[in-house]
Amino acid sequence: MADAGRRQETPLLRDRARYLFDRTLARSTAALLGWLALGCLTLVVPVSALLVWTDPRAPRSVPGRITAVWRISAETLRLSGVTGSPLRMLLAALLGLIALLCVSTVVGVITTGLGDRLTELRRGRSTVLEQGHTVVLGWSEHIFTVVAELFAARSGRGRHVVTVLADRDAADMHTELTKALGITSPARLVCRTGSPTDPEALALVAPGTARSVLLLPCDDADADSRVIRTLLALRVVIGARPGPPLVATVRHDHHLRAARLAAGLRNTVLEADRTTARLLVQSARQPGLPAALRDLLDFAGAEFHTLDVAGPVGRSYAELAPSFEDACVIGILRADGTAHLTPRPDTLLRAGDRLVVVAHDDHPAAATDCPGHIDERVPTAEHEGADGPTHTLMLGWNRRAPFIVDLLRRTARPGSVLDVVTDPETDPPGAAAHLSHSDGSDLLRVSHRSGDPTRFATLRALDPSRYDSVIVLRDENPAAPGQPDDRTLLTLLMLKAHEEETGRCVRAVAELHDHRSRLLAPLGATSAVVVRGELTALVMTQISHNPALAAVFEEIFTVRGGALALRPAHAYVRPDAEASFATVAAAALARGEAAIGYRARDPRADPVAHRIRLCPRQSERRVWRCEDELLVLTAGHDIPSADEAEPPSFPLPRRDGDSAAEVPRA
Repeated sequence: MADAGRRQETPLLRDRARYLFDRTLARSTAALLGWLALGCLTLVVPVSALLVWTDPRAPRSVPGRITAVWRISAETLRLSGVTGSPLRMLLAALLGLIALLCVSTVVGVITTGLGDRLTELRRGRSTVLEQGHTVVLGWSEHIFTVVAELFAARSGRGRHVVTVLADRDAADMHTELTKALGITSPARLVCRTGSPTDPEALALVAPGTARSVLLLPCDDADADSRVIRTLLALRVVIGARPGPPLVATVRHDHHLRAARLAAGLRNTVLEADRTTARLLVQSARQPGLPAALRDLLDFAGAEFHTLDVAGPVGRSYAELAPSFEDACVIGILRADGTAHLTPRPDTLLRAGDRLVVVAHDDHPAAATDCPGHIDERVPTAEHEGADGPTHTLMLGWNRRAPFIVDLLRRTARPGSVLDVVTDPETDPPGAAAHLSHSDGSDLLRVSHRSGDPTRFATLRALDPSRYDSVIVLRDENPAAPGQPDDRTLLTLLMLKAHEEETGRCVRAVAELHDHRSRLLAPLGATSAVVVRGELTALVMTQISHNPALAAVFEEIFTVRGGALALRPAHAYVRPDAEASFATVAAAALARGEAAIGYRARDPRADPVAHRIRLCPRQSERRVWRCEDELLVLTAGHDIPSADEAEPPSFPLPRRDGDSAAEVPRA
């Protein structure tokens, strides 16, 4: 053991040589060149000597052989092979070194120039010469969702071009998008590098000739300011021309009015925070709603369409609703752009009006025999009363939390309770001040306490299983270590541990930042996740594809309009009764609702298999179990009073004669 210690204390010759080599390399470039020259000479001179000494035609004398070794070594190192006196040989070597230096400098200059030129070409500085393309401005975590849905919307309709402009390397953007989405022809992706706030950079993507323009917010603190500057820059580039429809998104509600002023009446500006808050509230009441909304808003299956109705005007909504075998009618889009979802059955269709439907195809064929699928002999259920009070637990606090609290206050039933738990070390201040504010209503009792929801002791004291729903908000503290969703995933794990300890289910909905975290979230059968901004990105692609849908989404995603809900099927048809979907849809129509799908629940099957089936055929017949659920578009909650009405998240519909430069109403 002692001998081993002495061997470790005494450095080996190899270690000394390596240490000396490292020290000399760290001194200067000259030392590096010296080691390089020494290495070359160490390799070239012995090999040259071996060639000379093994050559039968080599000189016999030693000086002659040394001269031959010099000639071969000099020619190998491009130092000239001049022989003669030592001074002559030294001057020849010096001249060779100077020539080598000059040639290397010229090669370096040429290489640098070509590299800079290639880098400039990779940035994509040529103007896009396309007509009817889609322009995406900016880069965010939802760029992949937006581009994928844009290509899906135009699939099967020939060649389509999507152009992306962002302040990133064009080749890197193209590589990331192509690799992530697997984009192939006939779809084409064109990327350009430049700031969307710069009119010269905007001109590269030709927004004036585009089919539509989508403006994505970045993740910076001044994201909304950049959106407004980009909207102003677009007005400079497009000029007085009408321009294509534009869809933009801001994060904060106090920037919404300014953004709409910059965009104009023809365009749509969404508010991401308020839309996410509405989805969290609706998902807390309906755990399966996020998956249904994703299916409705993407272009993979059934989605919203506006449909021109052939035939005479003056027909009622009740007459038109069951007229399509492969579509579910949900409302009427008036000629002036206003949407009336789930209208009264006796509402008449006027000239220029269109139907709003949910269908797998944007041109579903009408079938006059669809009303024959309604079986009047099937017993329907009696109308149930209103829902009772709810008890909600909210864990965490961020800038969307005030919207959530306000929505719960507006839509609460008498006796409802909201308990808010915030961590003073990670959550931003202001929760107590906002929660202390009361609107003078006793419908919702709000309480606040401090605690760390990532600690199991905190959740055990709260007993989350006694609540009707639990809302887990994402931590937005920039100083917090780790990934943005780490604390949310840890809180979900603690809720899962509470379920295993108590044997009772917890109905939780969690807000996530990254869509990849959805696969990591430990969710139960009654839990769901909402990815921040994902719904807004899907809505943006839907509106860019069909701008008339902006008024439809205004009603669906605001308190004043319709709301999606999962209702028990036994509220529309008697349990264990066999009936067609048209029969169940007629029962929903009689209640002022529109049925657009169902979820079959089999207690013996895996809960993961309980997916929602959207827009089934009206003639589809099945036995409706007590556990089945019907996805309906309801009339929404009560309209808030004027003093508490919130601004719309979507622009008011444009009427004939409105100018693009006219100031929009907020």
